[in-house]
Amino acid sequence: MKKEIIILFVSLLNLSTLFAQDWQTDFSKAKEIASKESKHIVLVFQGSDWCAPCIKLDREIWSAETFKNYAKDNYIMLQADFPRRRKNNLSKTQNEANAKLAEIYNKNGIFPFVVILDNEGNVLGETSYKKTTPEAYIKELNSFIK
Repeated sequence: MKKEIIILFVSLLNLSTLFAQDWQTDFSKAKEIASKESKHIVLVFQGSDWCAPCIKLDREIWSAETFKNYAKDNYIMLQADFPRRRKNNLSKTQNEANAKLAEIYNKNGIFPFVVILDNEGNVLGETSYKKTTPEAYIKELNSFIK
C-alpha cells in the first residue's frame, strides 16, 4: 500500500511539472537557449509573494494555458523574483544574480516589469501588468519583436 501511494505521489508531481511554465532563472543559460532555439527572452521582474499586480500577472497571463502553449514555442521565460517572506527566500547566489539583472534592466525598481530581449540581451521593449487577455498580451509582446 505504501509503495502504491509513493508511486501515485511521484506521478502527480511529474504531471504537475508537465503543465508548468518553464521558467529560467540563469541569464546566461537563458541567452544560450534563446540563441540555440532562435527565440526571444521575456525577462520578468516580480515580487511573487508581496506584489499584487505581479500575482495578477502570473494568474491571468503566465499561468493561462494559451500563454504557456505559445511561450513554449516562441519565448524563453526568465524570472527575476524578489520575494520578501522568509519562507520564500532565494539563495544568496540567486539574489545576487537577480539584483545584477535589476541594475541593468530595471533601474527604477518597477514591479512587475517585463522586458523583451533578443538572444544577446538587448532590450526590444518593455511593459508591465495590464488587465487584458493572454492573446492580447502575446500580441503586445510580439509587437516589440521586429
